[in-house]
Amino acid sequence: MASNTLLLVTAQQAIKGELSMFTMCDSEIMNEIYATHVHDDDTFDADSLFIVAESILRRATHIADNFVPGAQSHQEICLEEKVPRASFSPPLCILKQLFAEMACQTPGEGIAHKTTMSVLEKLSSYSWDAKVVLTLAAFSFEYGDFWLLAQLPSSDELAKSVGILKRVPDISKLLVFQKYGKAIVELNNLIKATLEVIKSIFELKKLYIYDTKDVPALSSAMDRIPVDVYWAIITIVACTTQMCYLTSDEDKTQELSPFAQKIKITLHFLKRQIKLCYQQIEETKAYRKLKKIIRTHTEIVEVFRVLIFADDNVHQLIDGSTGKLVTINVLRKKNVLLFFSNLDISIDDISTLKLIDDGIRKEDQYKIVWIPIVEEWTNDLQRKFQMLQSKMSWYIVQYFAPVVGIRFIKEEWKFKNKSMIVVMNPQGKVEHLNALHMIRVWGMKAFPFAKEVEIRLVKETNWIGDILVGIHPNLQHWIKEEKYIFFYGGKDKEWIQQFGKKAIALANHPIIKETKISIELFCLGKGSKWDDDLEIQGRFWNKVESLFFSAKTDKETEQDTVMQQIQRLLSFKNESGWAILSKGSRVVVSDGTIILKVLDEFEKWKCYVHANRFETCFNEYHKLIEGDRSCCSVDIPFAAEKIPKHMKCPYCTRLMETYVSFKCCHIDGAMNALH
Repeated sequence: MASNTLLLVTAQQAIKGELSMFTMCDSEIMNEIYATHVHDDDTFDADSLFIVAESILRRATHIADNFVPGAQSHQEICLEEKVPRASFSPPLCILKQLFAEMACQTPGEGIAHKTTMSVLEKLSSYSWDAKVVLTLAAFSFEYGDFWLLAQLPSSDELAKSVGILKRVPDISKLLVFQKYGKAIVELNNLIKATLEVIKSIFELKKLYIYDTKDVPALSSAMDRIPVDVYWAIITIVACTTQMCYLTSDEDKTQELSPFAQKIKITLHFLKRQIKLCYQQIEETKAYRKLKKIIRTHTEIVEVFRVLIFADDNVHQLIDGSTGKLVTINVLRKKNVLLFFSNLDISIDDISTLKLIDDGIRKEDQYKIVWIPIVEEWTNDLQRKFQMLQSKMSWYIVQYFAPVVGIRFIKEEWKFKNKSMIVVMNPQGKVEHLNALHMIRVWGMKAFPFAKEVEIRLVKETNWIGDILVGIHPNLQHWIKEEKYIFFYGGKDKEWIQQFGKKAIALANHPIIKETKISIELFCLGKGSKWDDDLEIQGRFWNKVESLFFSAKTDKETEQDTVMQQIQRLLSFKNESGWAILSKGSRVVVSDGTIILKVLDEFEKWKCYVHANRFETCFNEYHKLIEGDRSCCSVDIPFAAEKIPKHMKCPYCTRLMETYVSFKCCHIDGAMNALH
């Protein structure tokens, strides 16, 4: 009903050409009222004045309710007794001036707005909470005085005489008529709602001791305070006008329903923001407690409990090998691999972790726990979770959702919706922030999954062999036999087919045969009909990215040959065509489309080839024409927990520029998510 009244009033005003504040947006109101604001006088004791004004209005509205027949039950009012500071001195002159500004105005929204702007001009040097409480106090001065006189006995001659001047007897007589009683109730209810708005503003002010980074809801609420103050003041102006006309002989009234509707909306927003602020404050306190416990690690079970279960009393895990529930005490005195992920887990990651789980079961000192990170569980996600759970033999947290735990995992451990494994020792100390990279590349060779193991593996890496493990059964034999191998792939089907033909022609060339040079070919991720094998491609590029991030953990490797080769390899993901020539596990040359030109021009350098000089000739001719190529670009997933601040081009060694691009993971073969 109130919203319909608001629409009707604003429509009527639009027809009349009057200003309608109710149709203005917050930014428009903000622009108008900020023009009146000079600076904040923080010396004014707004809190003490609010205590006095609130006390007056709580009691005055209670008296008014009791005067109107059937308005409310006549219960005694209960107020939390607060007292102003002993040094508080009420600004009597300002309060009288403000009431004089608001009193006896002609009814109408436009007049109310002009009066409000005049009030704001007078209070230009006060803070926003002081502006609204001064206006409230000026109104409470008169409203409280009126109802104080109304309740005094008629035998009190002084009260009776003053009451005559205040028209108290007239109001008492008029209350017998329903229309006046309704107007009094409407006015009284609006005063109480406006008081709640102002009380909420003061409550937000007290919360401003917290950092808005920890309590983001506080920032948006405080930004709106000037607009909320405006609506509270203009409503007080309208209430003052209505009060004046109810105590006069004029047959006029101020329409209050649009103001009531606006105050209702404002109060709802403030209450919601305050509730959210308190919720975020509690989360922040719990978050700091969690950080302290994890940093002062004493025992893995205690750390795990506060991280995953928070205040939940049910501290149980699913044993993936049996499907039964077990307590978290199974992790006591164990090294734990905390496997965090969303529900888009690749087939390869589950297969790799199965091998790890089988490997660590022998000594029983290491345990894997899967913690699915899902912000909001649905029936479909629960079904997907159960399907994934059935494929896991390790421990599983069911429907993990504590806000504080998720926040810590995202902010402190940099989880960005990409699978990761945090390794903790029995004392709850983090041994590795993400061991998944080295597990993907080296499997059980990465045991016991500590940072120093990763650094050692990177220095000793035989990266071609490490990346290609499990890609194709013949590859490991070719590598062991020290054969020359062309690995190639790309996005351009025509280029790939052309390279394959040229490479086969080279392998079968009489000179190559005569010198007994054995050359093998492997095309990455292409089927017999040259269609994409997304599973193979995904496994390969996942390993390449993982090796890149593992190598980035060791500063000594950042600019060495191996690191440059890995970086080049990562850049090939953007190429229409690319190829690597290796002798066993040793890289001879790696490049994009330029390498095809070396094969195409074999006739120009074949005369230099013999058994001991094939790779030298190939490499030297490649260097001769390599100047024709442009530099590369490298895509690094934004979800990676450690994005390099800068990177040098593996070709020209200049610093590369940084760009941001967006790509849906569902079209990327690297995902291979289980569905």
